[in-house]
Amino acid sequence: MPKLEQQQVTILVNGRPVQAACGQNLHAVLLTAGIRTLGTGPRQDRDRGVFCGMGVCYECLVTVNGRPYQRACMVEVEEGMEIEVHAL
Repeated sequence: MPKLEQQQVTILVNGRPVQAACGQNLHAVLLTAGIRTLGTGPRQDRDRGVFCGMGVCYECLVTVNGRPYQRACMVEVEEGMEIEVHAL
């Protein structure tokens, strides 16, 4: 069976260009780019990252196109998206 080609897009993560496949899960894109820590917890001494990967735990919150508190595991990437990761 032939492999389907996916359109490559560029998103910005804290102003840095990152390549991804259109429709790919944002969490997967961040992991591939080496970004595992997405913020700190309420006590400010614990790093946050993806825990459940299915939108239940809210540990992967990032800002997407100016909208805060978006779950990285539930967002599909699109060309030109601007992501703010609060741990970087």
